[in-house]
Amino acid sequence: MLTHPGTQPIETERLFLRAFKMSDTPSAWANWASDAESQALLVEPVYATLEETQELLQRYIEQYDCTDRIRYRWAIIEKSSGECIGQVAYFLVHDRYHYGELEYCVGRAFRRRGYCSEAVRAAMDYGFEKVHFHKIQVSHMEGNEPSRGVILKCGFTYEGTLRDVFFSDGAYTDRLYYSMLESEWKTQRGIQ
Repeated sequence: MLTHPGTQPIETERLFLRAFKMSDTPSAWANWASDAESQALLVEPVYATLEETQELLQRYIEQYDCTDRIRYRWAIIEKSSGECIGQVAYFLVHDRYHYGELEYCVGRAFRRRGYCSEAVRAAMDYGFEKVHFHKIQVSHMEGNEPSRGVILKCGFTYEGTLRDVFFSDGAYTDRLYYSMLESEWKTQRGIQ
C-alpha cells in the first residue's frame, strides 16, 4: 500500500529539492526551460519566454493539490547559488501496482557535476522510504548517453527497449527502460 506524503523538502550535500515556487521562474527559464537541448532530452517543449515558463510552473504548483492524480515534482536548487537548476519528478504513480516513474533534467551549465545523480538518488530514497514504492522505473531516449550514465550510476537495471516511441524532427527514437526494486534499493543502501 502506497502512502502519499506529497512533495516534501529534501536536502542533500549540495542541493535542496523542494516544491516549485513562482519565484523560481527566472532561474528555471534561464537554466533549463528555455534551452532546446535540455528540453529535447526531456521530450518537452522549449519555453521561449518568462511568461510561458511562469505558466508551466503554475501548472506544476497546481498539481501539488490535485487529489485525483498523485505526482511528486521537486525543483532542484543549487545550495551555493540558490538557482533552480532543474527538476526531478515522479510524473507517473501507479497506486494499484505500487510503482512510480522518474524523470529529471538539469540545465546544460550544471551538467557533469553529479547533480542529476544526487537528485535522482534523493528522489529514489524518498520514493522507497516515504511513498513505499515496490518499484521505481526510469527511461531515456536512445542516444542520450548522459542520462544513461545517471541511471546506471544510480544502480538501475536495464529492462528493455520500446521501439519508435518518440517522433521528432521527422524521425522515430526508441525509449530504453530501467528499474529498481525496493529489495535492491535496500541492499544497495545496506538496509536490513
